[in-house]
Amino acid sequence: MKSYLFYDIETSGLNKSFDQILQFAAIRTDMQLNELERYNITVSLRPDVVPSPMATITHRIGIETCMEGVCEYEAVRHIHALMNREGTISLGYNTLGFDDEFLRFAFHRNLLSPYTHQWANGCSRMDLLPMAVLYHLYMPGTLTWPRLENGKTTLKLEKLSEANSLAEGQAHDAMVDVEATLALARNFAAEGKMWEYVTGYFNKKEDGLRMAKLPPRHVSSAGQHTWGIMTGSKFGPDAFYQAPVLYLGESIPYKNQTLWLRLDDEDLITGEGEIEGRVWVLRKRLGEPNVILPPLERFVGRLSAERLARVEENLAWLSENPDAFARIVRHHREFRYPDIPNLDVDTSLYQNGFLSKAEEAFCAKFHRAGPEAMAEAMQAMAPGNVRELAARVLFRNYPEFSDEEVFEAFEAYMAKVHPQEDEPPMQDFRGDIRLTPAAAMEEIARVRNEVPLDDAQAHLLDELEGYIASNF
Repeated sequence: MKSYLFYDIETSGLNKSFDQILQFAAIRTDMQLNELERYNITVSLRPDVVPSPMATITHRIGIETCMEGVCEYEAVRHIHALMNREGTISLGYNTLGFDDEFLRFAFHRNLLSPYTHQWANGCSRMDLLPMAVLYHLYMPGTLTWPRLENGKTTLKLEKLSEANSLAEGQAHDAMVDVEATLALARNFAAEGKMWEYVTGYFNKKEDGLRMAKLPPRHVSSAGQHTWGIMTGSKFGPDAFYQAPVLYLGESIPYKNQTLWLRLDDEDLITGEGEIEGRVWVLRKRLGEPNVILPPLERFVGRLSAERLARVEENLAWLSENPDAFARIVRHHREFRYPDIPNLDVDTSLYQNGFLSKAEEAFCAKFHRAGPEAMAEAMQAMAPGNVRELAARVLFRNYPEFSDEEVFEAFEAYMAKVHPQEDEPPMQDFRGDIRLTPAAAMEEIARVRNEVPLDDAQAHLLDELEGYIASNF
Protein backbone atom coordinates (compact mmCIF):
# COMPACT_ATOMS: atom_id res chain seq x y z
CA MET A 1 0.00 0.00 0.00
CA LYS A 2 1.31 3.43 -0.93
CA SER A 3 1.76 5.92 1.90
CA TYR A 4 3.44 9.25 2.60
CA LEU A 5 6.01 9.53 5.37
CA PHE A 6 6.36 13.19 6.34
CA TYR A 7 9.52 13.58 8.39
CA ASP A 8 12.01 16.04 9.86
CA ILE A 9 15.28 15.75 11.74
CA GLU A 10 17.13 17.93 14.24
CA THR A 11 20.86 17.39 14.32
CA SER A 12 23.97 18.13 16.37
CA GLY A 13 25.28 20.30 13.53
CA LEU A 14 25.26 20.72 9.76
CA ASN A 15 28.06 18.33 8.78
CA LYS A 16 26.39 15.30 7.21
CA SER A 17 29.42 13.06 7.67
CA PHE A 18 30.39 13.81 11.28
CA ASP A 19 27.27 15.15 13.01
CA GLN A 20 24.33 13.02 14.09
CA ILE A 21 20.55 13.05 14.37
CA LEU A 22 19.26 14.10 17.80
CA GLN A 23 15.54 13.96 17.00
CA PHE A 24 13.60 12.23 14.24
CA ALA A 25 9.86 12.84 13.91
CA ALA A 26 7.49 11.52 11.28
CA ILE A 27 3.81 11.18 10.45
CA ARG A 28 2.67 8.47 8.05
CA THR A 29 -0.48 9.19 6.04
CA ASP A 30 -2.49 7.52 3.34
CA MET A 31 -2.49 9.00 -0.15
CA GLN A 32 -5.37 11.31 0.84
CA LEU A 33 -3.15 12.72 3.64
CA ASN A 34 -5.13 11.15 6.47
CA GLU A 35 -2.83 10.37 9.42
CA LEU A 36 -2.11 6.70 10.07
CA GLU A 37 0.84 6.66 12.50
CA ARG A 38 3.34 9.02 14.07
CA TYR A 39 6.83 8.53 15.45
CA ASN A 40 9.06 10.71 17.63
CA ILE A 41 12.54 9.41 18.38
CA THR A 42 15.10 11.12 20.62
CA VAL A 43 18.63 9.92 19.90
CA SER A 44 21.38 9.71 22.49
CA LEU A 45 24.49 11.78 21.84
CA ARG A 46 27.40 9.68 20.64
CA PRO A 47 30.61 9.89 22.71
CA ASP A 48 32.60 11.21 19.73
CA VAL A 49 30.20 14.00 18.66
CA VAL A 50 30.79 17.64 19.60
CA PRO A 51 27.45 19.47 19.23
CA SER A 52 27.40 22.81 17.46
CA PRO A 53 26.54 25.68 19.82
CA MET A 54 24.43 27.41 17.13
CA ALA A 55 22.51 24.20 16.42
CA THR A 56 21.96 23.74 20.15
CA ILE A 57 20.37 27.16 20.70
CA THR A 58 18.28 26.72 17.53
CA HIS A 59 16.61 23.38 18.23
CA ARG A 60 17.04 23.68 22.03
CA ILE A 61 17.91 20.01 22.54
CA GLY A 62 20.30 19.99 25.46
CA ILE A 63 22.82 17.44 26.68
CA GLU A 64 20.49 16.19 29.43
CA THR A 65 17.69 15.55 26.93
CA CYS A 66 20.06 13.78 24.54
CA MET A 67 21.21 11.35 27.18
CA GLU A 68 17.63 10.13 27.64
CA GLY A 69 17.38 8.92 24.03
CA VAL A 70 18.06 5.59 22.35
CA CYS A 71 21.51 4.97 20.90
CA GLU A 72 22.18 6.09 17.34
CA TYR A 73 22.46 2.56 15.93
CA GLU A 74 19.03 1.47 17.16
CA ALA A 75 17.42 4.78 16.18
CA VAL A 76 18.88 4.70 12.67
CA ARG A 77 17.82 1.09 12.14
CA HIS A 78 14.27 2.09 13.12
CA ILE A 79 14.33 5.09 10.76
CA HIS A 80 15.73 2.94 7.95
CA ALA A 81 12.91 0.43 8.39
CA LEU A 82 10.27 3.19 8.36
CA MET A 83 11.59 4.74 5.17
CA ASN A 84 12.01 1.37 3.45
CA ARG A 85 8.52 0.09 4.23
CA GLU A 86 6.94 -1.00 0.95
CA GLY A 87 5.34 1.85 -1.00
CA THR A 88 6.68 4.64 1.22
CA ILE A 89 7.03 8.10 -0.29
CA SER A 90 9.28 9.96 2.14
CA LEU A 91 9.08 13.75 2.09
CA GLY A 92 9.42 16.89 4.15
CA TYR A 93 10.42 20.51 3.75
CA ASN A 94 13.83 20.81 2.06
CA THR A 95 14.43 17.14 2.81
CA LEU A 96 16.13 16.61 -0.55
CA GLY A 97 18.32 19.63 0.16
CA PHE A 98 19.51 18.51 3.60
CA ASP A 99 17.74 15.75 5.57
CA ASP A 100 17.90 12.98 2.98
CA GLU A 101 21.67 13.21 2.51
CA PHE A 102 22.15 13.47 6.29
CA LEU A 103 20.20 10.22 6.65
CA ARG A 104 22.18 8.65 3.82
CA PHE A 105 25.41 9.14 5.78
CA ALA A 106 23.75 7.89 8.97
CA PHE A 107 22.70 4.71 7.14
CA HIS A 108 26.21 4.31 5.70
CA ARG A 109 27.83 4.83 9.11
CA ASN A 110 25.61 2.13 10.62
CA LEU A 111 26.12 -0.43 7.83
CA LEU A 112 22.64 0.00 6.30
CA SER A 113 21.87 0.51 2.63
CA PRO A 114 22.03 4.29 1.98
CA TYR A 115 19.88 4.30 -1.16
CA THR A 116 17.11 1.67 -1.07
CA HIS A 117 14.54 4.13 0.33
CA GLN A 118 14.87 6.01 -2.96
CA TRP A 119 13.79 3.19 -5.29
CA ALA A 120 13.37 -0.31 -3.78
CA ASN A 121 9.99 -1.89 -2.89
CA GLY A 122 8.04 0.89 -4.57
CA CYS A 123 9.65 3.57 -2.36
CA SER A 124 10.41 7.08 -3.56
CA ARG A 125 10.98 10.65 -2.34
CA MET A 126 9.48 14.13 -2.71
CA ASP A 127 10.14 17.57 -1.23
CA LEU A 128 7.67 20.34 -0.31
CA LEU A 129 10.13 23.24 -0.71
CA PRO A 130 10.38 23.02 -4.54
CA MET A 131 6.59 22.70 -4.58
CA ALA A 132 6.26 25.84 -2.44
CA VAL A 133 8.28 27.74 -5.05
CA LEU A 134 5.84 26.74 -7.80
CA TYR A 135 2.74 27.52 -5.73
CA HIS A 136 4.21 30.89 -4.73
CA LEU A 137 4.89 31.78 -8.37
CA TYR A 138 1.87 30.35 -10.13
CA MET A 139 -0.88 29.77 -7.57
CA PRO A 140 -0.17 32.42 -4.91
CA GLY A 141 -3.68 32.40 -3.50
CA THR A 142 -3.04 28.99 -1.93
CA LEU A 143 -1.21 30.54 1.06
CA THR A 144 -0.28 33.78 2.73
CA TRP A 145 3.35 34.30 1.73
CA PRO A 146 5.36 35.96 4.53
CA ARG A 147 7.78 38.80 3.91
CA LEU A 148 10.88 39.88 5.78
CA GLU A 149 11.53 43.40 7.05
CA ASN A 150 13.23 44.23 3.74
CA GLY A 151 10.00 43.40 1.91
CA LYS A 152 11.32 40.24 0.27
CA THR A 153 9.38 36.99 0.36
CA THR A 154 10.74 34.21 2.55
CA LEU A 155 10.00 30.52 2.08
CA LYS A 156 11.29 29.42 5.49
CA LEU A 157 8.96 26.83 7.00
CA GLU A 158 8.70 28.55 10.38
CA LYS A 159 7.61 31.81 8.69
CA LEU A 160 5.09 30.00 6.48
CA SER A 161 3.73 28.24 9.55
CA GLU A 162 3.34 31.49 11.47
CA ALA A 163 1.65 33.28 8.58
CA ASN A 164 -0.77 30.43 7.87
CA SER A 165 -1.25 28.88 11.35
CA LEU A 166 0.01 25.53 10.10
CA ALA A 167 1.15 24.17 13.48
CA GLU A 168 1.44 25.15 17.13
CA GLY A 169 4.60 24.88 19.18
CA GLN A 170 8.28 25.73 19.04
CA ALA A 171 9.75 25.88 15.53
CA HIS A 172 12.72 23.52 15.02
CA ASP A 173 11.07 20.88 17.17
CA ALA A 174 11.01 18.03 14.65
CA MET A 175 7.40 17.00 15.36
CA VAL A 176 6.13 20.59 15.17
CA ASP A 177 7.89 21.00 11.83
CA VAL A 178 6.40 17.73 10.56
CA GLU A 179 2.92 18.88 11.56
CA ALA A 180 3.50 22.16 9.73
CA THR A 181 4.75 20.32 6.64
CA LEU A 182 1.74 18.01 6.58
CA ALA A 183 -0.62 21.00 6.94
CA LEU A 184 1.23 22.69 4.09
CA ALA A 185 0.81 19.59 1.91
CA ARG A 186 -2.93 19.53 2.63
CA ASN A 187 -3.18 23.14 1.45
CA PHE A 188 -1.30 22.27 -1.71
CA ALA A 189 -3.26 19.06 -2.36
CA ALA A 190 -6.55 20.96 -2.14
CA GLU A 191 -5.58 22.38 -5.54
CA GLY A 192 -5.98 18.99 -7.21
CA LYS A 193 -4.65 19.62 -10.72
CA MET A 194 -1.75 21.70 -9.46
CA TRP A 195 -0.84 19.03 -6.88
CA GLU A 196 -0.87 16.33 -9.56
CA TYR A 197 1.32 18.49 -11.80
CA VAL A 198 3.98 19.40 -9.21
CA THR A 199 4.21 15.89 -7.72
CA GLY A 200 4.85 14.62 -11.25
CA TYR A 201 8.26 16.30 -11.16
CA PHE A 202 9.33 13.80 -8.46
CA ASN A 203 8.56 10.83 -10.71
CA LYS A 204 11.69 10.01 -12.72
CA LYS A 205 9.76 8.78 -15.75
CA GLU A 206 7.40 11.77 -15.83
CA ASP A 207 10.22 14.26 -15.21
CA GLY A 208 12.17 12.69 -18.06
CA LEU A 209 9.20 12.88 -20.44
CA ARG A 210 8.65 16.54 -19.60
CA MET A 211 12.33 17.30 -20.08
CA ALA A 212 12.30 15.54 -23.47
CA LYS A 213 9.56 17.92 -24.66
CA LEU A 214 11.61 21.08 -24.05
CA PRO A 215 12.25 22.96 -27.30
CA PRO A 216 15.73 23.49 -28.84
CA ARG A 217 17.30 26.92 -28.40
CA HIS A 218 20.94 26.49 -29.50
CA VAL A 219 22.84 24.28 -31.90
CA SER A 220 26.49 23.29 -31.52
CA SER A 221 28.86 20.58 -32.70
CA ALA A 222 27.39 18.44 -29.90
CA GLY A 223 23.87 18.73 -31.38
CA GLN A 224 20.72 20.57 -30.34
CA HIS A 225 20.45 22.08 -26.89
CA THR A 226 17.01 22.52 -25.37
CA TRP A 227 16.08 25.15 -22.84
CA GLY A 228 13.61 25.83 -20.05
CA ILE A 229 12.96 27.79 -16.87
CA MET A 230 14.55 26.22 -13.80
CA THR A 231 12.83 27.04 -10.52
CA GLY A 232 14.29 26.65 -7.05
CA SER A 233 14.76 28.42 -3.75
CA LYS A 234 18.51 28.78 -4.40
CA PHE A 235 17.85 31.48 -7.00
CA GLY A 236 16.30 33.73 -4.34
CA PRO A 237 13.41 36.22 -4.33
CA ASP A 238 15.28 38.84 -6.39
CA ALA A 239 15.31 36.40 -9.32
CA PHE A 240 11.75 35.25 -8.51
CA TYR A 241 13.22 31.85 -7.60
CA GLN A 242 13.90 30.96 -11.24
CA ALA A 243 16.43 31.19 -14.05
CA PRO A 244 16.52 30.37 -17.78
CA VAL A 245 18.80 27.39 -18.47
CA LEU A 246 20.28 25.61 -21.49
CA TYR A 247 20.79 21.85 -21.61
CA LEU A 248 24.45 20.84 -21.99
CA GLY A 249 24.03 17.05 -21.85
CA GLU A 250 24.52 14.35 -19.24
CA SER A 251 27.48 13.92 -16.93
CA ILE A 252 29.77 11.16 -18.17
CA PRO A 253 31.11 9.89 -14.80
CA TYR A 254 27.90 10.40 -12.81
CA LYS A 255 24.89 8.45 -13.99
CA ASN A 256 21.58 10.32 -14.40
CA GLN A 257 23.06 13.79 -13.80
CA THR A 258 21.90 16.32 -16.38
CA LEU A 259 23.80 19.61 -16.83
CA TRP A 260 22.24 23.04 -17.35
CA LEU A 261 23.92 26.36 -18.18
CA ARG A 262 22.35 29.44 -16.63
CA LEU A 263 21.57 31.78 -19.51
CA ASP A 264 21.07 35.08 -17.65
CA ASP A 265 24.50 34.93 -15.99
CA GLU A 266 26.42 38.20 -16.33
CA ASP A 267 29.77 36.41 -15.98
CA LEU A 268 29.26 34.25 -19.05
CA ILE A 269 30.71 36.96 -21.30
CA THR A 270 32.42 39.48 -19.04
CA GLY A 271 33.51 37.39 -16.05
CA GLU A 272 37.12 36.76 -15.12
CA GLY A 273 38.97 33.49 -15.62
CA GLU A 274 38.64 30.65 -18.10
CA ILE A 275 35.19 30.30 -19.66
CA GLU A 276 34.52 26.78 -18.38
CA GLY A 277 35.16 27.88 -14.80
CA ARG A 278 33.29 31.16 -14.68
CA VAL A 279 29.90 30.03 -16.01
CA TRP A 280 27.08 28.87 -13.73
CA VAL A 281 26.28 25.21 -14.49
CA LEU A 282 23.67 23.38 -12.43
CA ARG A 283 23.37 19.62 -11.99
CA LYS A 284 20.01 17.88 -11.83
CA ARG A 285 18.92 14.26 -11.51
CA LEU A 286 15.59 13.04 -12.84
CA GLY A 287 12.85 13.15 -10.22
CA GLU A 288 14.81 15.55 -8.01
CA PRO A 289 15.02 19.35 -7.64
CA ASN A 290 15.31 21.72 -9.30
CA VAL A 291 12.12 21.76 -11.37
CA ILE A 292 12.49 22.75 -15.05
CA LEU A 293 9.41 24.32 -16.64
CA PRO A 294 8.87 24.61 -20.40
CA PRO A 295 9.66 28.08 -21.78
CA LEU A 296 6.01 29.04 -22.30
CA GLU A 297 5.03 32.69 -22.20
CA ARG A 298 3.36 32.36 -18.79
CA PHE A 299 6.69 31.19 -17.38
CA VAL A 300 9.14 33.22 -19.46
CA GLY A 301 7.01 36.30 -18.78
CA ARG A 302 8.17 36.24 -15.19
CA LEU A 303 11.67 37.22 -16.32
CA SER A 304 12.43 40.93 -16.54
CA ALA A 305 13.23 42.60 -19.86
CA GLU A 306 16.80 43.02 -18.64
CA ARG A 307 17.23 39.31 -17.93
CA LEU A 308 15.66 38.33 -21.26
CA ALA A 309 18.01 40.71 -23.07
CA ARG A 310 20.97 39.12 -21.31
CA VAL A 311 19.74 35.68 -22.41
CA GLU A 312 19.75 36.78 -26.03
CA GLU A 313 23.15 38.43 -25.66
CA ASN A 314 24.65 35.30 -24.09
CA LEU A 315 23.16 33.00 -26.72
CA ALA A 316 24.49 35.21 -29.49
CA TRP A 317 27.95 35.12 -27.89
CA LEU A 318 27.84 31.32 -27.63
CA SER A 319 26.93 31.11 -31.32
CA GLU A 320 29.80 33.41 -32.24
CA ASN A 321 32.24 31.49 -30.03
CA PRO A 322 31.60 27.79 -30.74
CA ASP A 323 35.00 26.71 -29.43
CA ALA A 324 34.30 28.36 -26.06
CA PHE A 325 30.89 26.65 -25.87
CA ALA A 326 32.49 23.31 -26.72
CA ARG A 327 34.95 23.82 -23.86
CA ILE A 328 32.08 24.50 -21.45
CA VAL A 329 30.24 21.36 -22.53
CA ARG A 330 33.32 19.14 -22.48
CA HIS A 331 34.60 20.38 -19.11
CA HIS A 332 31.32 19.99 -17.24
CA ARG A 333 30.31 16.69 -18.87
CA GLU A 334 33.70 15.16 -18.08
CA PHE A 335 34.14 16.76 -14.66
CA ARG A 336 34.85 14.28 -11.87
CA TYR A 337 35.20 15.15 -8.21
CA PRO A 338 38.81 14.45 -7.16
CA ASP A 339 39.51 11.57 -4.82
CA ILE A 340 40.60 12.74 -1.38
CA PRO A 341 43.54 10.79 0.08
CA ASN A 342 43.17 9.34 3.59
CA LEU A 343 39.44 10.13 3.69
CA ASP A 344 37.89 8.97 6.96
CA VAL A 345 35.58 5.98 6.59
CA ASP A 346 32.61 7.94 8.04
CA THR A 347 32.72 10.35 5.10
CA SER A 348 33.77 7.94 2.34
CA LEU A 349 30.28 6.98 1.15
CA TYR A 350 30.60 8.47 -2.34
CA GLN A 351 34.29 7.82 -2.85
CA ASN A 352 34.27 4.11 -1.98
CA GLY A 353 31.13 3.21 -3.91
CA PHE A 354 28.73 0.35 -3.27
CA LEU A 355 29.39 -2.61 -1.01
CA SER A 356 30.18 -5.98 -2.55
CA LYS A 357 27.73 -8.86 -2.13
CA ALA A 358 30.08 -10.42 0.42
CA GLU A 359 30.22 -7.19 2.42
CA GLU A 360 26.42 -6.89 2.31
CA ALA A 361 26.18 -10.44 3.68
CA PHE A 362 28.59 -9.61 6.53
CA CYS A 363 26.53 -6.49 7.37
CA ALA A 364 23.31 -8.53 7.47
CA LYS A 365 24.94 -11.04 9.81
CA PHE A 366 26.23 -8.17 11.97
CA HIS A 367 22.71 -6.70 12.30
CA ARG A 368 21.23 -10.09 13.20
CA ALA A 369 23.86 -10.74 15.87
CA GLY A 370 22.61 -8.28 18.48
CA PRO A 371 24.90 -6.25 20.77
CA GLU A 372 26.34 -9.16 22.72
CA ALA A 373 27.51 -11.01 19.60
CA MET A 374 28.41 -8.05 17.37
CA ALA A 375 32.12 -8.14 18.25
CA GLU A 376 32.26 -11.78 17.19
CA ALA A 377 30.44 -10.95 13.92
CA MET A 378 32.89 -8.13 13.31
CA GLN A 379 35.83 -10.52 13.70
CA ALA A 380 34.52 -12.51 10.73
CA MET A 381 34.80 -9.48 8.44
CA ALA A 382 37.86 -8.90 6.31
CA PRO A 383 40.00 -5.91 7.30
CA GLY A 384 38.78 -2.73 5.62
CA ASN A 385 36.09 -0.07 5.72
CA VAL A 386 33.19 -2.31 6.69
CA ARG A 387 35.07 -3.81 9.64
CA GLU A 388 36.17 -0.33 10.74
CA LEU A 389 32.58 0.93 10.64
CA ALA A 390 31.46 -2.13 12.60
CA ALA A 391 34.01 -1.33 15.31
CA ARG A 392 32.68 2.23 15.46
CA VAL A 393 29.10 1.00 15.79
CA LEU A 394 30.22 -0.90 18.85
CA PHE A 395 32.22 1.80 20.62
CA ARG A 396 29.65 4.49 19.81
CA ASN A 397 26.65 2.50 20.99
CA TYR A 398 27.67 -0.55 23.05
CA PRO A 399 31.02 0.07 24.78
CA GLU A 400 30.14 -2.56 27.38
CA PHE A 401 30.37 -5.26 24.67
CA SER A 402 33.56 -3.97 23.05
CA ASP A 403 36.70 -6.09 22.74
CA GLU A 404 40.35 -5.04 22.56
CA GLU A 405 40.21 -4.22 18.85
CA VAL A 406 37.17 -1.98 19.37
CA PHE A 407 38.76 -0.20 22.33
CA GLU A 408 41.91 0.50 20.31
CA ALA A 409 39.78 1.81 17.42
CA PHE A 410 37.96 4.10 19.85
CA GLU A 411 41.21 5.50 21.27
CA ALA A 412 42.62 6.11 17.78
CA TYR A 413 39.44 7.79 16.54
CA MET A 414 39.05 10.04 19.58
CA ALA A 415 42.61 11.27 19.04
CA LYS A 416 41.47 12.50 15.61
CA VAL A 417 38.29 14.00 17.05
CA HIS A 418 40.31 16.01 19.58
CA PRO A 419 43.57 16.77 17.71
CA GLN A 420 46.57 18.36 19.36
CA GLU A 421 47.40 21.96 18.47
CA ASP A 422 49.92 20.96 15.78
CA GLU A 423 47.53 18.45 14.14
CA PRO A 424 44.89 19.35 11.50
CA PRO A 425 41.21 18.62 12.22
CA MET A 426 39.38 15.93 10.27
CA GLN A 427 37.81 16.87 6.92
CA ASP A 428 34.81 15.47 5.10
CA PHE A 429 34.40 14.61 1.42
CA ARG A 430 33.82 18.28 0.56
CA GLY A 431 36.81 19.50 2.56
CA ASP A 432 34.64 20.89 5.38
CA ILE A 433 36.25 20.64 8.81
CA ARG A 434 34.89 18.52 11.64
CA LEU A 435 34.02 20.63 14.69
CA THR A 436 36.67 20.06 17.34
CA PRO A 437 36.16 20.52 21.10
CA ALA A 438 38.46 23.57 21.07
CA ALA A 439 36.59 25.16 18.16
CA ALA A 440 33.26 24.51 19.90
CA MET A 441 34.48 26.25 23.05
CA GLU A 442 35.52 29.25 20.97
CA GLU A 443 32.13 29.29 19.26
CA ILE A 444 30.33 29.20 22.62
CA ALA A 445 32.21 32.32 23.66
CA ARG A 446 31.44 34.04 20.36
CA VAL A 447 27.72 33.17 20.53
CA ARG A 448 27.48 34.53 24.06
CA ASN A 449 28.97 37.83 22.91
CA GLU A 450 27.16 38.23 19.60
CA VAL A 451 23.79 36.47 19.78
CA PRO A 452 20.85 37.64 21.94
CA LEU A 453 20.02 34.67 24.18
CA ASP A 454 17.05 33.92 26.37
CA ASP A 455 17.53 32.20 29.73
CA ALA A 456 16.88 28.73 28.31
CA GLN A 457 19.45 29.19 25.54
CA ALA A 458 22.03 30.52 27.99
CA HIS A 459 21.48 27.44 30.17
CA LEU A 460 21.92 25.15 27.14
CA LEU A 461 25.28 26.75 26.35
CA ASP A 462 26.40 26.37 29.96
CA GLU A 463 25.40 22.71 29.84
CA LEU A 464 27.21 22.19 26.55
CA GLU A 465 30.36 23.90 27.80
CA GLY A 466 30.44 21.70 30.88
CA TYR A 467 29.92 18.56 28.78
CA ILE A 468 32.78 19.37 26.43
CA ALA A 469 35.12 20.26 29.30
CA SER A 470 34.33 16.99 31.09
CA ASN A 471 34.37 14.60 28.14
CA PHE A 472 37.09 15.88 25.81
